[in-house]
Amino acid sequence: MKSEKEIAMNRITTLFDIKYPIVQAGMVWVSGYKLASAVSNAGGLGLIGAGSMYPEVLREHIQKCKKATSKPFGVNIPMLYPNIEEIMQIIVEEKVKIVFTSAGNPMTWTSYLKKHGITVVHVVSSTKFALKAQTAGVDAIVAEGFEAGGHNGRDETTTFTLIPMVKEQIKIPIIAAGGIATGNGMLAAMILGADGVQIGSRFAASTESSAHENFKQIVLDTKEGGTQLTLKELAPVRLIKNKFFEDIQELYAQCPTKEDLEKLLGRARAKKGIFEGDLVEGELEIGQIAGLIHEIKPAESIVKDLMKEYQIAKKEVVHFLY
Repeated sequence: MKSEKEIAMNRITTLFDIKYPIVQAGMVWVSGYKLASAVSNAGGLGLIGAGSMYPEVLREHIQKCKKATSKPFGVNIPMLYPNIEEIMQIIVEEKVKIVFTSAGNPMTWTSYLKKHGITVVHVVSSTKFALKAQTAGVDAIVAEGFEAGGHNGRDETTTFTLIPMVKEQIKIPIIAAGGIATGNGMLAAMILGADGVQIGSRFAASTESSAHENFKQIVLDTKEGGTQLTLKELAPVRLIKNKFFEDIQELYAQCPTKEDLEKLLGRARAKKGIFEGDLVEGELEIGQIAGLIHEIKPAESIVKDLMKEYQIAKKEVVHFLY
């Protein structure tokens, strides 16, 4: 059986200079500097979620994160961000070392970031996009399955099928995401070919998460079948089935146009639900794995639990096989 040190010596921990191959997802309205620094201090890689931050707010969170941890941390940047040029300038000015890009073409910014000595990871939902990211020169990819919360791939490929298919095609390190919140899930993803895991929903329900307490509680209350992917005509997103979700379904029954869906969605729905705690009219983004989340815990405890479960699961698999 490998020691903890030997387990940690893989392509992801080496790439990021971290203790455990665990990445905390950069989620909107959830992943501020408090969560990112707590995960990094615990031995994983914390990510600040730029998607819900104005440029100067992002700068403030980066600066506060530097003070809160001496460990590596990164920033997740959705490339559809309206102020993307300003965001990238801040990343360089603040000397951020690790950037995860998503929701866009990796060719656009990868070379710019790498020219400034930044490690670049791109989030994909298919083998086709994984190959494009590898061609663009990224250092690693996050392969995210259909189970994940928030915005998702249109193909609805599950993590268990996505990871081995991506592994078959690419050479750079793979981080598995979607439906992972336990050490058992982490082991399963790595057996399938991942070098590490990215975890969102479990950290959304953490003490340091910037989400509203109402949102954290509804995550704990969500059971199997309590989420669903919707709004594919705009950008596929997995939501908890609240009143707003039901309003979407009622509109679909009327064969709506894209404009009709945009009008219903409006602006700041995710902020209303996740950050402000409106469980009725808000957009409540979370993964299918919410059904396995039963307690709000500090990020450090979550990381420790993951690694403890991982070690136990490995021993059980070896015992079963031999």
